[in-house]
Amino acid sequence: MTDDKRGRVEYQERDGVAWVGFDRPASRNAMTWEMYDALAAICAEVDVDDTVHAVVFHGCGGEAFVAGTDIKQFADFDAPEDGVQYERRIDAILGALEGIAKPTIALIEGFCVGGGAAIALACDFRYATPDLKFGVPIAQTLGNCLSVTNVSRFMDIVGIPLTKEILMTARLVEAPQAEAIGLVNGVFEAEAIEAEVADRAAAFRRRAPLTVQAAKQLIKRVQEHRRMPADAGDDWVRTCYTSRDFRAAVDKFVNKTPFEWTGE
Repeated sequence: MTDDKRGRVEYQERDGVAWVGFDRPASRNAMTWEMYDALAAICAEVDVDDTVHAVVFHGCGGEAFVAGTDIKQFADFDAPEDGVQYERRIDAILGALEGIAKPTIALIEGFCVGGGAAIALACDFRYATPDLKFGVPIAQTLGNCLSVTNVSRFMDIVGIPLTKEILMTARLVEAPQAEAIGLVNGVFEAEAIEAEVADRAAAFRRRAPLTVQAAKQLIKRVQEHRRMPADAGDDWVRTCYTSRDFRAAVDKFVNKTPFEWTGE
């Protein structure tokens, strides 16, 4: 049985497809540091495994893909560089995921928020169930901010107006709009989505490998050319992660204490 306090990232290979599962269902698969480390190790492993031709990332339990980073881990943040180091750590892991040479697919059931949304956006394709809730509601919950690289991923996929709406209003995008704007590549019922995704992952075995890799890498080069340096948003990361609002929001989550936003 999975230790829900720490969680785990499970890995199995089926017919040349790597299935990577975020396994902490009692907490909607919220990511612990151990889970992030395991994800980084798996990304490195599948990238050099010649028996793997596609990778599927999914949540366990059927309720969520990943409901962000476990907020309790922010309780000891007290220095300006704590937030910067955290965002840089996540940037490195998601950069490794985004850099996998093979096609990557996010199979999303239910909630895909915060760090989960960032993981899904680093994948090449996203398929969801009708109960999808996708977004980064930190303007309502935590009062921190994303790295400039993660903001860029949102802009690459949904454009500036919707990136502003998602990040500034804390609204969660549901399945019909997500499909309409290209945030997800398809929506399938819960009982059908695993088979549908498996079929799409398996189909890459019948595609020209060099052409698939070339398309992915050339698109990635264009994205990297457009993106700003990783430290371009560090001033706002420091401001948000050291704010009274952030500390109070974390304390509310951990200790159930009331608070109101102050802008400080």
